[in-house]
Amino acid sequence: MVTVLRGEGAGQRWELAARAPHPALRGHVRRLIGFTEAGAEPVRRLEMPSSTVTLIVGFAGEGWDVSLPWDPSAERTRHTAFVAGLHGTAAVTEQRGFVGGVQADLTPAGAHQLLAVSMAELAGRVAPLEDGLGTDPGTRDLQERLACASGWDDRLDLVEHWLAARLDGAAPAAPEVAWACARLQRTGGTLPVGALTEELGWSRRHLAARFRAQVGVTPKALARLLRFERAVSLLAGARAGDVELGRVALDCGYYDQAHFNRDFRAFAGVTPTAYLARRADPGAGISAEAVQQVTSVQDPGRAAA
Repeated sequence: MVTVLRGEGAGQRWELAARAPHPALRGHVRRLIGFTEAGAEPVRRLEMPSSTVTLIVGFAGEGWDVSLPWDPSAERTRHTAFVAGLHGTAAVTEQRGFVGGVQADLTPAGAHQLLAVSMAELAGRVAPLEDGLGTDPGTRDLQERLACASGWDDRLDLVEHWLAARLDGAAPAAPEVAWACARLQRTGGTLPVGALTEELGWSRRHLAARFRAQVGVTPKALARLLRFERAVSLLAGARAGDVELGRVALDCGYYDQAHFNRDFRAFAGVTPTAYLARRADPGAGISAEAVQQVTSVQDPGRAAA
């Protein structure tokens, strides 16, 4: 069953359609949503790093400009359909007018099985859909079929069937890597990497090499990302004056608040306090040197199925 949410504000109208992924995709797709947004003014959104590989297939509008302001080697690119590997820094997306798309958040194990490139090659990149998934007829025609679909049920069905077809016969991730990813996920990144190597009977070097190939980052990097992701979820919807940042730091496995602040800034480009201020007041400065005129931050809870 699809849940549809609608809203408007700051000159924008949006609609989100969400439902739990089909059981056949369990372990591969964490979230599946459809969305449309419309507004007279451009929207620049700060997109936080997450432990999922983001796949977006647009079916309306001119697409999204994507930039990585804290990576001086990355160029700003325009996409109507793309896949983003695991990132160590926040991204900024910009859109104009009316846009629509379907987003699938893939687990690292699911992305390894679904995509046509190695996860190490995709890490830190935003790649056009054809680079990440190839040019088979099902992928090549997907955007047009989504545009012609009669509604959200049909669109989400199309994407699920397309993903299931790609999974059929694809080589899965090594069970040891999938198990280690799941262990880190369940502990929110607080499990020491040494505990993983002891339980697997692998060396740190071997585990790191297998992770880079099938996840895109090392176990240590994934654990840091999971801790940050949990911190963002705890801060989501909170007001600056109501949050005890020291408690959030401890709950997420940081040594202290200073450690939390350093890691948060490394991922987001801003401190937790500045992040909360941006959520509360879209007009507040977030990092004038790196991100000009960001109008909103990604809201991971708004589209929860």
